[in-house]
Amino acid sequence: MAELESAPTLQRTRHGRVALDLGTAHTRALTSSGVAVADRPSAVVASRSIAGVADPVRPIRHGMVADPGACLRLVRLVLRDVQTAGDGSMEQVVVGVPVAASPSDRRAVRTAVSEAAGCGVTLVEEPLAAAVGVGLDVTDSRPFLLLDVGAGIVEVVAIRDGVISEAMAIQLGATTNAGLLPYVLDAVVDMTAVLLRRLPPQVRTAVRGNGLTVTGGGALQARLLHRLDAALRIPVSTPPEPQNATVRGLMRLCLMPALASRIAARGR
Repeated sequence: MAELESAPTLQRTRHGRVALDLGTAHTRALTSSGVAVADRPSAVVASRSIAGVADPVRPIRHGMVADPGACLRLVRLVLRDVQTAGDGSMEQVVVGVPVAASPSDRRAVRTAVSEAAGCGVTLVEEPLAAAVGVGLDVTDSRPFLLLDVGAGIVEVVAIRDGVISEAMAIQLGATTNAGLLPYVLDAVVDMTAVLLRRLPPQVRTAVRGNGLTVTGGGALQARLLHRLDAALRIPVSTPPEPQNATVRGLMRLCLMPALASRIAARGR
């Protein structure tokens, strides 16, 4: 789908909720009706070179907003896709952010989405959304471990009582069509093992019993799953279509505003 340097102004009549996953490689959106309305590369056209070739700009790097102006254009394009799909008005957008996002990173996301949508914005940390998307009870007092492997950032978290109690992250400089580069794969496995070891003994025992859930596009890499299983010696599972876990969870939270408010991401 061709991007334009400027997207048309959105109409402001409201009746729907939108889930928005701003990924480093892909941006996905769902409406509260469950209809897929957008799945586009996270890139916009900034300018044209002397030869007349459009120069793409990627506004999201390591899961964070690197170019606020380009991010605003990207969000407008995605929300235009929402209108094209028939849900042309919005009353709330629930959008994911990495756990590692700083307060300024979170403000950049909120500002871009709020300006583009003209409605309320709720931020939810992406591993929490991914957990909701695969059907895990994030409010359960029994802790569990989730590894979210994106194209720009990998985060491993322990979740309990609706909050992330422990988290570690690796920002990725490069990925390939075959998945994580070997040295990055090693680092992800090591990071997950370190987080597991640093949990309090009673929490670690409970987490081992519940196993590890792997989400994100990297969960499709069989070698990663095999290495995690061998290194951690706990059950390792991945859901169907793990690359869509976050946006599915954000969409479910659109339908559960009380839960979304409870686990909404706060500035850190």
